Amino acid sequence: MADLPVVLRPSLIEGNKSLAQVTRDVCGGLEGKPTPLWWAGFLISFSVLIVGIAAVTYEILTGVGTWGVNRTVGWAVPITCFVFWIGIGHAGTLISAILYLLRQRWRTSVNRSAEAMTIFAVICAGIFPVVHLGRPWLAYWLFPYPNTRGTLWVNFRSPLVWDAFAIGTYFTISLLFWYLGLIPDLATVRDVARPGPRQRFAALFSLGWNGSARTWQRYEVVYLLLAGLATPLVVSVHTIVSWDFATAVIPGWHSTIFPPYFVAGAIFSGLAMVLTLMLIARKTMRLEQYITIRHVEVMCKLVIATSGMVALAYATEYFTALYSANPYELFAFLNRARGPFAWTYWTMVSCNVLVPQLLWSKRLRTNTLVVFVISILINVGMWFERFVIIVTSLHRDYLPSSWSTYSPTPIELATLAGSFGLFFTCFLLFVRFLPVIAIAEVKGVLKDGWLKPEARRPVPWVREPAGAEVLTYKSAAEGVQQ
Repeated sequence: MADLPVVLRPSLIEGNKSLAQVTRDVCGGLEGKPTPLWWAGFLISFSVLIVGIAAVTYEILTGVGTWGVNRTVGWAVPITCFVFWIGIGHAGTLISAILYLLRQRWRTSVNRSAEAMTIFAVICAGIFPVVHLGRPWLAYWLFPYPNTRGTLWVNFRSPLVWDAFAIGTYFTISLLFWYLGLIPDLATVRDVARPGPRQRFAALFSLGWNGSARTWQRYEVVYLLLAGLATPLVVSVHTIVSWDFATAVIPGWHSTIFPPYFVAGAIFSGLAMVLTLMLIARKTMRLEQYITIRHVEVMCKLVIATSGMVALAYATEYFTALYSANPYELFAFLNRARGPFAWTYWTMVSCNVLVPQLLWSKRLRTNTLVVFVISILINVGMWFERFVIIVTSLHRDYLPSSWSTYSPTPIELATLAGSFGLFFTCFLLFVRFLPVIAIAEVKGVLKDGWLKPEARRPVPWVREPAGAEVLTYKSAAEGVQQ
């Protein structure tokens, strides 16, 4: 039989890496000096973090009167940031847990960054409800701790208590899931690092990992169980956050679409942030052969899908308000598009609905600079989405005499900037001192894309896509044997 061409998909990891090369590439980045790009990013983010710490300290010492909130607009930038950062943390669990359960092997190069992003985003989110309390030193009152004051318990009907339990649960499971995945890689760092603090740290936290078959078997069982436990949190946590609004009687909030709408928006914004961090880590740590264009392209396709869900939610909200014939509800949505904060609404629509459509073009979604800009614009749009939901629903009350306006103060803007400074400072320290690539998992997909002998089947002549590797059956078999 004549040799027929076989079109192979590109390998997940470029450069025909060996197992030893993967260890050297990932661990070598931890031992060497940081790149100038890393230093530039770290100094900028740390400087912004210092500004945020100063703003929060001033607000605690002075009071929430330093913000622009008033009797009508009681929630503004701080709660907007809280909902935003909770949403950012969702894509980490999506990529790590759900895609693991679905056996999507391309996740191996990006799941570690996504898991770390979840931890740092939840830390950023947890700051804002505490600061918003006005008396943050009494934040422990949110938890039903044993006390000597009789039958004094928290109000379990309060959404603030729901948030405390949701954030606590989500952070605990995400931290365990992230740390469990790190254990085999910490053992690798322990074995290859030079004697010193890094090696002692890796030896302590690798928990005596020996790489035996029994150890791997138990590790995979526990990892699978944690993935199954973490998966419902993607839906439950942001659903609880959405109830903060849906249980109210304010027009624009009391909507049954809020739980799925918030979950879809959270995953959408989280995927955009993962793209941003992937591209930063790819450049600053010289990981172009591990975080490839294929990874970027798959992430872009997920962004397109979730953008469509968000656009459908926007349209459904307007249709429901129109169909309800409720003048207050209809006014709330028309005010978003035509009122004093209309510019925030149209920024939201442009960044979340229109800009992601550019990713339908293969040329654009394989251009890392274009994808980086689009991912930032999406996160800008998602922040404004939360701002629109909160502020535009509050600043116009039922009675015109209660109407008020709102503008953020420099303290609020500095607090917002400080949260980004904290997030990126933590992430840059993470990529500098811990493996940003899951070494053990990447080694398991090194040969993905090769033609396996048992998978060879006669196929008709096909026209190969641009850049694909075309082999005959004979040459493909020889490649597998090598």
